[in-house]
Amino acid sequence: MIRAQITDTAIDAAEHERAVSLDAAGAVVAFSGNVRDHDHGRGVRSLAYEGHPSAEPILRTIAEEIAERPGVHGVAVSHRIGDLAIGDAALIAAVSAAHRKEAFDACADLVDEVKARLPIWKHQFFTDGTDEWVNCP
Repeated sequence: MIRAQITDTAIDAAEHERAVSLDAAGAVVAFSGNVRDHDHGRGVRSLAYEGHPSAEPILRTIAEEIAERPGVHGVAVSHRIGDLAIGDAALIAAVSAAHRKEAFDACADLVDEVKARLPIWKHQFFTDGTDEWVNCP
């Protein structure tokens, strides 16, 4: 089971967990990357994400690579684009596997690969009125 999407609507960790919860899986691990109210000592007001048109196919490729691992049964990953508020989920990843170590390792690697390879750019707006672009792979 593989699901990978780029969306401009809210994403939910519990829904991703349900999507990968298969009878063969003994473990489900989920990660929610949320917009926080600070970055490097500066107050953050909000974020906006922009994605390249290739973002969803690249996200799917990453999910497929993780799903090919021995013991992995399901992978669901979504990244938001558009305007996000403090507390909103920007990235949700869930992996099911036969055993917990496989699930934890696969989910951590999934998040790391998404952060390293996905062509999505973050525009941060700070409480002091300044802004900056970050994480441009």
